[in-house]
Amino acid sequence: MRRIRQGDDVVVIAGKDKGRRGTVLKVIDEKRVLVQNLNMVKKHQKPNPHNGVQGGIIDKEMPLDVSNVMLYNPASGKGDRVGFRTLEDGRKVRYYKSNNEVVDAS
Repeated sequence: MRRIRQGDDVVVIAGKDKGRRGTVLKVIDEKRVLVQNLNMVKKHQKPNPHNGVQGGIIDKEMPLDVSNVMLYNPASGKGDRVGFRTLEDGRKVRYYKSNNEVVDAS
């Protein structure tokens, strides 16, 4: 079970986008995450008429290391550490360490 999952709101804690929030688009090999509109770079793209891709300079998200992001806690309004707990019904869920609230309510 991963601490950071696709669809989570995260806060960047290190790097050029420190302090910014975004949604995780994709988790890449448990070490890297792709966050929406964060860690943007300019990419020179070659045109590909077969796929309908136009050439030029595009803005693109690049992966961040998972150690540079924290799960956003809406109760405190800050990034928070995440732990794991097993509920009485046997489900394993994530919870915020600061206030012991369960992240996975479903």
